[in-house]
Amino acid sequence: MSKDFGRPPLAQENQTLVEQRLKEAVGSGGIRETLTVEWRTKPLHVEVIDMPVDSLYYNPGTHRIRAQRSHEPARDLLLDEDPWSPESQDYLHYLLQALPADPSKVDPEFENLAESLREYRQNEPGLITRDGILVNGNTRRAALKELGVANIRVGVLPESCTWDDISAVELSLQLRPDQRRDYSYINRLLAIDEQHLLGRTMADIAREFRIRTSTCEQDLWILSCLRDLIDRSRDGEAQLRLLDFEQHQEKLKELHRRYVKEATVNRDNAELIKETRLVAIVLGFSKTDVRLIEPDFRARYLDQKLPEALKSEPAAAATVAIPGLNRTVKSAAPRVAQAKTLTDTVLKAKAVEAAEDGKLTERGTAAAQAFSAAQKAVEDALEPAGKDARVRKRKQAAPDRITDACQDIEQCITDLTLAKASNSLDEEAFDEAVLALRQSLTKLAVATQRSIKAPGDGVAWLLDAVRQEGA
Repeated sequence: MSKDFGRPPLAQENQTLVEQRLKEAVGSGGIRETLTVEWRTKPLHVEVIDMPVDSLYYNPGTHRIRAQRSHEPARDLLLDEDPWSPESQDYLHYLLQALPADPSKVDPEFENLAESLREYRQNEPGLITRDGILVNGNTRRAALKELGVANIRVGVLPESCTWDDISAVELSLQLRPDQRRDYSYINRLLAIDEQHLLGRTMADIAREFRIRTSTCEQDLWILSCLRDLIDRSRDGEAQLRLLDFEQHQEKLKELHRRYVKEATVNRDNAELIKETRLVAIVLGFSKTDVRLIEPDFRARYLDQKLPEALKSEPAAAATVAIPGLNRTVKSAAPRVAQAKTLTDTVLKAKAVEAAEDGKLTERGTAAAQAFSAAQKAVEDALEPAGKDARVRKRKQAAPDRITDACQDIEQCITDLTLAKASNSLDEEAFDEAVLALRQSLTKLAVATQRSIKAPGDGVAWLLDAVRQEGA
C-alpha cells in the first residue's frame, strides 16, 4: 500500500479551480482534449484543462526520484515530515532536474526537455488529482517553471482518487514506450520492488514493466543485494546510498547471471564471485575488468597483492545472505568470510570518504588510504588475470572454430535437401566449394600433426583421411 501524504494546503482552492475549468471545457462547444489512462485496470478518458504551474504540487511519492531523495538526508527527512512545505517542494524541484547518478549536477536529459518545451511547447498533457497533485508530468512542470511558463495542460483524475491510485497510474503512464524521460535504473528497481511488496505476482509485474519474468527476478535480487551492501557500509553516521550504484547497471546484471550459473554447481564459489566482483564494482573498475574475476581470482592473484592491513584471518565458517530470500546460510568455506571482510572494508572506506568529502581528518585520510590500497591491489591482480584469460581464449579458439564449421556443415546438409526438392542447386559452385573444403582439411591436418604430439581419435581420423586422399 502506498504512503498517504495527506492533502496539500491549496487543495480546496485547486479543487474549485479544477471544477470551474472542467465546466468551461465541457460547455465551450469546441473540440475537447482528453487523455486516456489506465484506471483500476480499465481505460479511462479524462478531460484536459489548463492549470497554473505555480498552483500545482510535485508528488512526494513519485518513483522518478525515489533513490535520489537520500542525496541530502536532512531535506529528505523534512520531505517525509512535511511534503507540502515550500522547502520540501523546492527539494523535489531540485531533484527532478538532477542527474540520477550525481544529483549535484543537472541532467542533460532535463536540459533537452526544457529546450524542447521552449521550442515546441507542451505536446503531451500531464495528469493531476483534483487537489492539484501531479501524478504524471512532474519533470515537465519543473521545466516549465524554469522557463517561466504560466500554465500547464493536465488531465484530471476522478474525485475518488487515492494514493494507491496515484502510484498505479503514474507507473502505468511511465512504462508506456513513448515516454520522453525514463526512470533511472535504481528508481525502476524500487518501483518493481514496490509492486512486489503489494503482493503482485512476478508475471503481472513483468507484464506491467514490459520485461521477462526472469528479468524481474533479477532486478529484485540486485536490489536486495544493494540494500545488503548499504547496511554493511555503515560506519557511524557514514553510509552508502542506493544512488551510489546508479551507474553500475550492466555490471550488476552480469554479476547476477554469473552468480546464478555458479550457484548451481558450487554455492561457495558463487559467493566468492559475488563478493570479489562487488569489491571491484565499488572500487570503480570497468565491466571488462570485473568479468575477469572468477572463483580462483583471490587465491591465484589478489592475495599476493593485498597489503597486510587488508587481509583477514580465515574464519571457521561464514554466514552468507541469500539476496531476495531474506535468510542466511552457513558457508563451509573460510575464504568466503575473508572475501566478505574485504568487501565490508571497502564499503566502509567508500562511505566514510564520501561523508568526509575531502576533509583532511584522521578518519577521512585513513578511509582514503584503505580505498586506494584496495584499488591498487585489485588493479595489480587484474593484470595477470587478464593475461591468463587471453591465453585461455587463444587455447579455446581452434576448437570453437571447428565447432562453428560443423554447425555450418549441418546447415549445408539441410540446404542441400531443400535445393534437391526445388531443383535449385548450382552443382558446379557446390563442387568448387567441396574442393576448397578438401584443401582446407589438408592444411588443417598438416598444422595438427605439427601441433599435437599425442593425437586422439578425432585427430587420428583427420590424419588418416588426408593420407588416404594423398595416396
